[in-house]
Amino acid sequence: MTSRARWFVLAAVALLATAYVLPLWRVDLIAPQYPEGLGMYIRVDGVEGLKPNDLNSINNLNHYIGMKAIVPEAIPELRWMPWILAGLMAGGLAVAALGRRAPLLVWSSAFGLLMVAGLYDYWRWGYDYGHDLDHENAILKIPGMTYQPPLIGSKKLLNFHATSWPSGAGVAWAIAAGLVGFAVLDSRRRGAAALVAAATLSVGCAAPGPRAIVAGQDACHYCRMEISDARFGTQVILGTGKTYVFDSVECLAGFLRTSPGSAIASTWVTDPSTGDWVPADEAGYLLDSSLRSAMGRVVAFATPADAAAAVSRFGGSPVSWQAVLTDSAGIVAHGATVAAGAH
Repeated sequence: MTSRARWFVLAAVALLATAYVLPLWRVDLIAPQYPEGLGMYIRVDGVEGLKPNDLNSINNLNHYIGMKAIVPEAIPELRWMPWILAGLMAGGLAVAALGRRAPLLVWSSAFGLLMVAGLYDYWRWGYDYGHDLDHENAILKIPGMTYQPPLIGSKKLLNFHATSWPSGAGVAWAIAAGLVGFAVLDSRRRGAAALVAAATLSVGCAAPGPRAIVAGQDACHYCRMEISDARFGTQVILGTGKTYVFDSVECLAGFLRTSPGSAIASTWVTDPSTGDWVPADEAGYLLDSSLRSAMGRVVAFATPADAAAAVSRFGGSPVSWQAVLTDSAGIVAHGATVAAGAH
């Protein structure tokens, strides 16, 4: 995940939390005998009138036409929803902390399913509320008439004009869903861009991009050893479109330091936590972590912030691309030693 995708997820979690203080939905009923209107708010843990006596007035009208009374304590979803929401928010915080795409995809899928399930449950409740009538005790009986309120929008029910729309938290949740969608797209941006660039290069167009490294078949252009783990692969694309691949960040840096006259169009490193190609000068790097290739001490991450965040998980020390490139701390000594006998 990129840092921006993490912030999108954190913002979505904050918007989800608004449901603890703001209503999710608002239902209004307007009729000539109620010119001021009646209405109710649906919250994550309850149902209440827009005005103090609105819910009682609605229940009295319901009794007149045989509809059930709205008793918030009898609706089990209102007891579950606060806990489900808390779990969803905790999952979002964990996704932002981990910064990995796979948990993001799982969490965003769960978020989407819960949104759809919530809307379906509201529609199903309205259907039962408007169709399961007590015809035996109803004062007003109209054969074939049902009173299901609209899920979203407006509807005429006898002489009442009923409307149903998302309220404060409902709007916040819709925005949160959009942010989660942006986070998913943003987390795939680099990989997708790299794939598009690679496809373009394969048909001979001008925009060059990295190609996939085949472990066990490709050899490092610098140390000449067979590349055994493509997760740590790097590569250089020349202005002519020719590509050189390497087995580590160190070998890439060694090539760049010893080939100053090469017409290089772009340099790429792989983030082993996602498999995405990242421009070398935009990536972050971790030195001497527990996540390392067989040939080097330096591992790349999508951004410097990602590398810094990975210290708690893999150990090591963040270093800059410039430090790697100039070998200011003897970082590429190993690669240079290998190359001395093979290059």
